[in-house]
Amino acid sequence: MKSAFRLFKIFVFLMVLLTPSCSRNPVTGRREFMLITERREMVIGAEFDKQMTEIFGLYEDPDLQSFIDEKGREMGLISHRPNLSYQFRILDSHVINAFAVPGGYIYLTRGILAHFNSEAELIGVLGHEMGHITARHALSRKSRGQLAQLLLLGGMIVSEEFAQFANLAFTGVELLFLQYSRNDEREADRLGVEYSTKLGYDASRFADFFQLLVQMELEGKTGGIPTFLSTHPDPGDRYNSVNQQAQEWKQTLGGDLWLVNRHSYLRMIDGMVYGEDPRQGYLDDQVFYHPNQRFTFPVPLDWNVEIIPGQIRITPEHGNAMVLLSAINGISLLHAAQNNIENLGLRVLDSENITVNGMPAMSVISEQQAAEAGRSIRVKSVFIDMKGTYYSIHGFATIDYFDANMADFEQIMLNFESLTDVSRINVRPERIHIRPAPLDGSLREVFRVLRVQPDQMQELAFLNNMELTDRIQAGLLLKTIRR
Repeated sequence: MKSAFRLFKIFVFLMVLLTPSCSRNPVTGRREFMLITERREMVIGAEFDKQMTEIFGLYEDPDLQSFIDEKGREMGLISHRPNLSYQFRILDSHVINAFAVPGGYIYLTRGILAHFNSEAELIGVLGHEMGHITARHALSRKSRGQLAQLLLLGGMIVSEEFAQFANLAFTGVELLFLQYSRNDEREADRLGVEYSTKLGYDASRFADFFQLLVQMELEGKTGGIPTFLSTHPDPGDRYNSVNQQAQEWKQTLGGDLWLVNRHSYLRMIDGMVYGEDPRQGYLDDQVFYHPNQRFTFPVPLDWNVEIIPGQIRITPEHGNAMVLLSAINGISLLHAAQNNIENLGLRVLDSENITVNGMPAMSVISEQQAAEAGRSIRVKSVFIDMKGTYYSIHGFATIDYFDANMADFEQIMLNFESLTDVSRINVRPERIHIRPAPLDGSLREVFRVLRVQPDQMQELAFLNNMELTDRIQAGLLLKTIRR
């Protein structure tokens, strides 16, 4: 929590102290108003990168990471800012997304990597994100006052009465830029085509990826992190323009052999975790289990669980309360609790030492004034020492609803315990399994022979960026899912 607030303060500090200047845009060559020097850009990127890796975690795949690093370095050298030391991260998130941060940091989630179907698609997206950095889109918008500061966000706010408090309580950080302009997105598309073609890839496959974006929007699969998955310009329009630009760059550079490398890419992601990873927590029969951190707790009826990086949020359907659980730092339970209370701006009304299933704990009642709504929020907190790892569990509601939710708060808090059930610990996530088509036929017919369940076929068609009616040749590699 401290690091998140520290990052926020850094950005505010920079906004106040930076003096305006003009510099030449590396891509367009035009002079533009720019507040942030390249040295300060590096500081911003490095600080944000630290937060991202701590909060989301990195997905460990040495071969895939090595490939992305190698191609990313090659692309950086032929980009408009070859002096930058580009860094590439695979985030352990199922969200289908990619984004870039000033200073040369590019992030790809394992979710988006699972949905690519060739090296050419990956390289096109990589080029697009590098284009945002080389054209300094984020910095330019920030300098013009059109870029939002880094904010601490609560995500889905349960109730307007404690929206402000929920924001403060959120331990994760998202880089919430104002959406890039239509021109910024198109310029990044153009640069992605240029960079990927210069590396020898068929940039029309980058255009093919926009077909997936159209389907994502139709099915509501976007979300989570700032990205080029924008509704402006329309993905269908971007498909046409990127395809045209790809053909133009091929003609400009000459040659007939342009890399797609579908099978080599699919082999690289064979075995990748797909979807939400139950090792990071799952709900079963109103009991929540966290295999990685080895704890469990019951969930009241009609309450829902949302797992966010660094935090577990439990909310009732009636929407007038919320419980937040997260690990907190400290040299002792008391120290961790005091720091957490201070960071959240709580005014303690009562506290006592207790035990929770044999673990040392503290129970605290406090308040926090919700300035926007003009109403106070009352908070029931339990801080638990589980073998040297400290957890905070906050249950809060407005004073009007606090007592009515106390029983549900305590059901979660006072039944928090260590997870020792091996069967609950050793759960397996779903993984991508690459298999060759056993015959010529429609994708649906091929899936039948591969014994794909009927209710999974549409999802797998989406994963392969195909339709169930598409004709498939024997031997074509396809993504399937297995545990």
